[in-house]
Amino acid sequence: MAKEKTLFTCNDCGGTSPRWLGKCPHCGAWNTLIESVAESATPSKNRFAALAPASEVTTLADIEATDVARTPTGIGELDRVLGGGIVEGGVVLIGGDPGIGKSTLLLQALDALQKQQLPTLYVTGEESGAQVALRSRRLGLDGSQVKVLAEIQLEKILATLTAQKPAIAVIDSIQTVYSEQLTSAPGSVAQVRECAAHLTRAAKASGTAIVLVGHVTKEGALAGPRVLEHMVDTVLYFEGDTHSSYRLIRAIKNRFGAVNEIGVFAMTEKGLKGVSNPSAIFLSQHAEPVPGSCVLVTLEGTRPLLVEIQALVDSGGPSPRRLSGGLERDRLAMLLAVLHRHAGVACMDQDVFVNAVGGVRISEPAADLAVMLAITSSLRGKALPKGFIAFGEVGLAGEVRPAPRGQERLKEAAKLGFSVAVVPKANAPKKNDKAFEGLSIHPVERIEEAMALVRGL
Repeated sequence: MAKEKTLFTCNDCGGTSPRWLGKCPHCGAWNTLIESVAESATPSKNRFAALAPASEVTTLADIEATDVARTPTGIGELDRVLGGGIVEGGVVLIGGDPGIGKSTLLLQALDALQKQQLPTLYVTGEESGAQVALRSRRLGLDGSQVKVLAEIQLEKILATLTAQKPAIAVIDSIQTVYSEQLTSAPGSVAQVRECAAHLTRAAKASGTAIVLVGHVTKEGALAGPRVLEHMVDTVLYFEGDTHSSYRLIRAIKNRFGAVNEIGVFAMTEKGLKGVSNPSAIFLSQHAEPVPGSCVLVTLEGTRPLLVEIQALVDSGGPSPRRLSGGLERDRLAMLLAVLHRHAGVACMDQDVFVNAVGGVRISEPAADLAVMLAITSSLRGKALPKGFIAFGEVGLAGEVRPAPRGQERLKEAAKLGFSVAVVPKANAPKKNDKAFEGLSIHPVERIEEAMALVRGL
């Protein structure tokens, strides 16, 4: 019997090689080539023929533009990240670490949609129907009418979608599904790409919204070829610390809404519950102000969040350390240089540790001013005033630049009872604005001006 011809396919780019190589010749990634069975060179009919319906060339002005209708899932934080709810015919890819709560959240969402008299289908390839039922009992979803199918063959799943015509279907997970057209194993690059293409086309043709659950690699990226993220309409990442009960859902791509939106959930005995005021998580509970603590108003998508920045400056040895949690380390080194050059605050022989409370990651430069004030407060051993907030980007020349949507940040701080704010001059609101009553706002143009102002406070 003739031996089957094998190919080596790259997990990252999908490129092929006739033999194994340590480095992919197409994208240069290391240790990504995986052996798979080569397909027949003479297929009877192209299996993608059904995915390409014929269409006429049309002028853009002649195409009727209609707003997409959304169906709220009943879980407010999930709707926020999706941009208002599930879109008819939309394909959502949700990825996250094992055990983070992906299946739990989607089962809760399907149950809420089913209660709105919408037909739903939960396709599980990783568990049996009994295991899904056990989880639903644990979550308190007694008497749930969500339909469950334990199946991993693509053709059977597509036939069920055609027969049942659900409004929303969850495929848990795309890495377990395989097509009979291919001989490679489930989870391989070819299988993931093919199954996702067929399911996406089925969603667009039938109007069924499909949610694909995706695995992640040990680096935290979605497993499978990158083309998977390009095919779908929305990509969500489920993040969370194993030591914390809080979970964040972050939108990385969304054709129907804003990206970088976040939804905050708390993991409870009855499943995931949305957190309506996430600022409470990221603020430390101090009875009195302590040195080295400064509250920042950061922006996650369209939502202002209050996060506490903590700094600890301690006498170091000949090679002082700079460590940061939730902030970029290179940015911290740059801010220390600006602090020395323009504000005369020297930390050359000091260990500097900076942390964002609650495990949140801050990537925007508007955190610069709060970080520098926290470092100075710790170095001097003097606490900032009670109810103090700050935000603003600091340039290398020592200027304090405006942060985007500064008015919304200040409104959020005023709503939560903060009383003193140091902000860039361009973000200062007009005088006598009723929205900022009780909040004393101090606009600054340069970092040395901010330092002098805080010493006076």
